[in-house]
Amino acid sequence: MAGGEQRLYAHSPGGASGVWHSLEEHLRGAAALAGRFGGVFGASQLAEYLALVHDVGKGSCAWQDRLRAVGVSGGRVGVPHKHAGAVLTEQYVRPAVCAAVVFGHHGGLPDMERLRDELYKARPGGSESAGVEEAIRAVERIVPEIRRSSPILPPGWLRELPKGERQLGLDLLVRMLFSCVVDADFLDTAAHFAGAEVVVREPVDMAALVERYELRRAAFLAGRDPSPRVDGLRESVYEQACAAAAGEPGVYVLHVPTGGAKTVAAGGFALRHAARHGLRRVVLAVPFISITEQNAGVYRDLLDPDPGSGEPTVVLEHHSGVDLDDEDVPVGGDALSASEREELKERARTARLAAENWDAPFVVTTAVRLFESLFSRRPSDVRRLHNLAGSVIVLDEVQELPDGLLAPILSVLRGLVDHFRVTVLLVSATQPSFWELSAWRGLERKAVIDDPEALFGALQRVDYDWRTGDDVTLESIAGEAAEYPQVLAVVGTTRDAARFHRYLEEASSMGRVLHLSTRMTGAHRREVIARMRELLRQGEPVQVVSTSLIEAGVDVDFPRVYRAWAPAESLQQAAGRCNRDGRLDRGTVIVFSPADGGRPQGDEYKAALAAAAKFFGPQLKRPDDLRALDAYYQERYAYQQGGDPEAGLGAGIQKLRRALDFPQVDRAFQMIDDQRSVPVVVIRQESDREHIEAAVAQLKDRFRPCGPEVLRSLQQHTATLPRREAEKALKAGLADLVTGDLLLWQGAYHQERGLDPDEPESAEMYGVV
Repeated sequence: MAGGEQRLYAHSPGGASGVWHSLEEHLRGAAALAGRFGGVFGASQLAEYLALVHDVGKGSCAWQDRLRAVGVSGGRVGVPHKHAGAVLTEQYVRPAVCAAVVFGHHGGLPDMERLRDELYKARPGGSESAGVEEAIRAVERIVPEIRRSSPILPPGWLRELPKGERQLGLDLLVRMLFSCVVDADFLDTAAHFAGAEVVVREPVDMAALVERYELRRAAFLAGRDPSPRVDGLRESVYEQACAAAAGEPGVYVLHVPTGGAKTVAAGGFALRHAARHGLRRVVLAVPFISITEQNAGVYRDLLDPDPGSGEPTVVLEHHSGVDLDDEDVPVGGDALSASEREELKERARTARLAAENWDAPFVVTTAVRLFESLFSRRPSDVRRLHNLAGSVIVLDEVQELPDGLLAPILSVLRGLVDHFRVTVLLVSATQPSFWELSAWRGLERKAVIDDPEALFGALQRVDYDWRTGDDVTLESIAGEAAEYPQVLAVVGTTRDAARFHRYLEEASSMGRVLHLSTRMTGAHRREVIARMRELLRQGEPVQVVSTSLIEAGVDVDFPRVYRAWAPAESLQQAAGRCNRDGRLDRGTVIVFSPADGGRPQGDEYKAALAAAAKFFGPQLKRPDDLRALDAYYQERYAYQQGGDPEAGLGAGIQKLRRALDFPQVDRAFQMIDDQRSVPVVVIRQESDREHIEAAVAQLKDRFRPCGPEVLRSLQQHTATLPRREAEKALKAGLADLVTGDLLLWQGAYHQERGLDPDEPESAEMYGVV
């Protein structure tokens, strides 16, 4: 170091005091946190050591001199520092592949060929060896325990796995260790820049939460309008769920018809099971953002402390999908200058500290966030994974999991159950036949409900009608629906929803035509759902068109529902919005196949439609026939596999996992096939402007790192767009890049339909007219 021996630093000044962050404090602080995280799944020593050495490379003279040069004025250090810790890991940790954790703690987990090449460079005689040796010597003087007298071994369960399964177990272990190290690094760094102590929540008393849940549930039931026909059955479901919670950890199935109060029963099971077995949290994953918004509200009412109590909140809602790790700027990068691209990269590096880590007793998120995190290589995604250990994972509406990814999904869930103290609860009215697939053969299926077939028979509340033929169109069905004062129509795409809404507005004389889709912000969707429920409660006219986001978990009750042709589980879910409380003798569900309607185009969806057509329709079975549903799922999986049990369903991703090819797994595991959606923040009301602009400014300010609460505060103001449309909007000046792939909307926002590309202003600027 220039000028002789100087103190080693990890980060430039932070907080009001302007104090530099010493490297010794950072390494020891991160190590203590990571050891605490890894201890939950029996890998405390391993996680602690990996965090202890993760930034050893910052001890080199080149890195320290550069930090001092840019520490106050700003800019990147730009000197690699990953190799030294990776070399120490290779030397002292078994298996040596754990070096990927240290090497990837900024850029993401590498593949094995890249890791071997980089370690070769770091060994004596390699291109990085001089800086590596210098950094290790410098850090060893202040943190001598980076050198060990004996290697650290992996947990015993990994060594005991059959050879064919050991690589899959190693893949999951590396991901969980990576999570421990990254979260510890982020937390310690964020605390430094905030000038505060690191805050990690202590485990809550789950038994106390169970007691609060029961008291508030009783108050809720006492205050609601009773439904004599279904309330007794719902109470039976709840009692069976609570009784099942006493069972041993494993995989449980809550098979209940739509309208059977699955949400409350699932929460009752999860909290009791966690209290019984000393588990730390509940993670509820749902398929659609609208359900996170609704379910989070339900669970907040049942679990969060009273206002003004001073207690921390219990329920965390997380559905923000901002990509903070894409070094290439995922949206609009082609239109930026080199300096603009560099500025956005710097913003994203700082904003990573705002990534969510699920440090809460009850987390409500989406299945996309859960599983894309489990198979990601990127630090901001993976930092939350260690908080899955010692938890109950509730997969609500589990039928929505994509067929093409079932092999890796089921495999990793089994790994979490077997080795990371996790219980999984599968919740659905249309339970898939997962135990017919190789990943779960031999795994015990723990049923929550004694006799699902009898329960389905007792809760049958609708008749199905079918409309087919070339004369069936979105406009013709909208014209028919307009004749009914209370009606819901569910269509296949956001664009169809906007078109159907126009047709319905033109044909209706009722005056209350509502629209729901993910092109609307979270707050806007909440307002529409609340208005819809109030009009239904009062018996007032209300006509609604929605995408599928309404049909899983959104608690509304219409006498008449139209559903565009879709796979069987979607038909039954839509039917769950019809005569939900059994106040009519029978509700009516019309399944129609519009000649001009859109639908997802992937092979997986087409296979599901083909299987549905074989079992359900006029003169065939009802979508709620359990035996037909079981046969339907097996037929659907057979279409995917093409006669080869090792093909389809994501078997290729399993091969990549066995090869520990983390980048390729990340690329291959995409739960949303048709162009990943992009989050768009919208200033919809002037009263929100000050808050939104302040949050956006903080995310843009690379000198003022922020925590997860900033992105969390923007969730209710965020809508989504397909990436192709987002690119067009950026070029047309309708949006600005904030950080990662997060956009701030500058264009028109329709008061009913949100980000509607067919509105004249938007359509012209998108260049689609």
